[in-house]
Amino acid sequence: MRKIKCTLAYDGSQFSGFQIQPKNRTVQGEIEKALKKIHKGMDVRVHASGRTDSGVHAVGQTIHFETALRFAEPNWKRALNTVFPDDVYVKDVLFVPASFHARYDVVEKEYRYYLWNEKEPDIFKRNYRYNFPYQLDVEAMQEACRHLMGTHDFTTFSSAKASARGSRVRNLYEATCERHGSEIEFIFRGSGFLYNMVRIIVGVLLDIGQGRRSEADIPDLIAQKDRRLASTTVPPEGLYLWEVKYDVET
Repeated sequence: MRKIKCTLAYDGSQFSGFQIQPKNRTVQGEIEKALKKIHKGMDVRVHASGRTDSGVHAVGQTIHFETALRFAEPNWKRALNTVFPDDVYVKDVLFVPASFHARYDVVEKEYRYYLWNEKEPDIFKRNYRYNFPYQLDVEAMQEACRHLMGTHDFTTFSSAKASARGSRVRNLYEATCERHGSEIEFIFRGSGFLYNMVRIIVGVLLDIGQGRRSEADIPDLIAQKDRRLASTTVPPEGLYLWEVKYDVET
């Protein structure tokens, strides 16, 4: 058997998330359906770096699977993109050691969130940008981002519905907020992320941008470890899994 690592991009607007769900269209479901076709009816299970929710997009999701087929790497990319639906695309394919795991070997992830900050919505961006029509103090939001960087327990910024157990401590290497014309781009890069963590953080930053909170509130919110103190989870359409990094050898 050979283990294959793929980097994927997908438009999440027509998916009910990544993970397989009964009767719902999911990214994993479409990938495994395509692999079954390539493998002449044999089921092939894929493993991802992490799940994305309904409506969330990916520029650099990573999966792995095992196969007995002996295609060359370029042929795998061509074969997969031939049978994948139009809203999923394989960017690259690599043969990796048998010990590699797309989820457990992750050393860094990057998410980006995009806001359309105009009073009038752009209907052509409705599935790809969160339309936020209110005035924002981006400088205050940038100051707040600095308080988020570093190693913290991010319980306050994790969904109360999260089922994963274990430590809520994560290391944020980068947290930035920049305006580009009518768009505001948030970049979060870290060792890992809790369920809904980015969308909750963006909600708090928007409160700060509107003057409802102060950037100085961030350390206290972190210390309290209480999801009820944070803001509403912003919608999924502005969120992108941008990049997943592994050790050099993989």
